[in-house]
Amino acid sequence: MYSILTLNKIAAVGTERFGGNYAVSDNAENPDAIMVRSAKLHDMEFGSDLLAIARAGAGVNNIPVDRCAEEGIVVFNTPGANSNAVKELAICALLLSSRKITEAAAWAASLKGTPDAPKTVEGGKSKFAGPEIMGKTLGIIGLGAIGGKIANAAVALGMKVIGYDPFLSVNAALRLDPAVKAVTDINEIYQNSDYISIHVPYTPDTKNTIDAEQIAMMKDGVRLINLARGELINSEAVVKAIADGKVAKYVTDFADDVVLGVENVIVLPHLGASTPESEDNCAVMAADELKDYIENGNIKNSVNFPNAMMNATGTKVCILHKNVPSIIAKVTSEVGDAGLNIENMVNASKKDYAYTMLDVAGSVDSAVADKIGAVDGVIKVRVIAK
Repeated sequence: MYSILTLNKIAAVGTERFGGNYAVSDNAENPDAIMVRSAKLHDMEFGSDLLAIARAGAGVNNIPVDRCAEEGIVVFNTPGANSNAVKELAICALLLSSRKITEAAAWAASLKGTPDAPKTVEGGKSKFAGPEIMGKTLGIIGLGAIGGKIANAAVALGMKVIGYDPFLSVNAALRLDPAVKAVTDINEIYQNSDYISIHVPYTPDTKNTIDAEQIAMMKDGVRLINLARGELINSEAVVKAIADGKVAKYVTDFADDVVLGVENVIVLPHLGASTPESEDNCAVMAADELKDYIENGNIKNSVNFPNAMMNATGTKVCILHKNVPSIIAKVTSEVGDAGLNIENMVNASKKDYAYTMLDVAGSVDSAVADKIGAVDGVIKVRVIAK
């Protein structure tokens, strides 16, 4: 019986996927895995049985990813599960940035109880004119699961789309509409776009991707959209650019005192994944990732260990370890010294960490596992019997 701790409300369609071999609750002690949405785990002490944490969403800022790697805890996220929801909100943000919809609605609501309100509302529409997006150029920074869908949707709406993503995968590229122009210099996005939407994760390298220097390169009247992470765009620089007339509108779902209440800034709650469909998709993906890792040792969509999959015919030995020389040789030597044969092996690395799975003929007892675990650089060993 495996124990799953849920933090925050996780959609039942996800937790129901665990089945009878799992106990799922919001008060489990020393669980085998944790499912989380927004709860902050940085100050949480993890039990000795904890194998994995799955974030039902894409961002993992609320999880101590590096500490988890050091402790042999695999951290999963659910990339793409909420991508359609964010895509729809981004298209909405494009229109909000152009057509003064929120301003018009607020003004109309203010006329409640006044004489001839219907006539006044109709007569005031000229104050809220704004440009169409058709034929305009949308620049997208990040063409992954979300950015790619936005690019394709914008093409369907008649926009010209240019995108920048230095880490664009082959699969992501194949999903792009042929009309989307991928550029290799991010400055082309700044210099040629009427609208810019950013869709990359927040890291020290992506902080303030858009700052005063980048805004200076942009067209006058550019409209900016940030539904990814607040730290990606410097709020102070954008507010100044709005005051100077350089930026026409800024739409974001990350609030701070700098942008709240500023004219030509539309601040929303972080609504990207706030749809029942998205919450269901994230919960299902997170549950499936945890099950496959717990039961089979397979890793897919981890942020701190490499992806690795293997179908074993014998006993599977799963080893989380540092990405340093000679560990594989030492591990396989321990298996050979025990008189066991390795039928198959998968090894993958991700920065400072690596993951090795061995398909061993016969049973592997705890003594062998302990010897593997004693190899310098090995973090955690699991034996999964057939």
